[in-house]
Amino acid sequence: MLCDVFSSRRKADTYLYLPLGADFNELPEALQQHFGSPTKIMTVNLAKRKQLARISADELIVHLTDPGYYLQLPPKQEPLL
Repeated sequence: MLCDVFSSRRKADTYLYLPLGADFNELPEALQQHFGSPTKIMTVNLAKRKQLARISADELIVHLTDPGYYLQLPPKQEPLL
């Protein structure tokens, strides 16, 4: 399975994974507004990967099947004190 990875111009370190060729405009309106204008950064062949940065390829495929996307948010910052 191939998927496109987009970065958000509005939210730092926020990425959206969509099945190859999926239309961003068909996502829920709230997600579109939260994410902002997408910038495609790469296409990934999930058949050749077992693990991505924060999710396994198998888990990602499940998300891409239903609900049809995966939103990766930045990790929570822990207080230094």
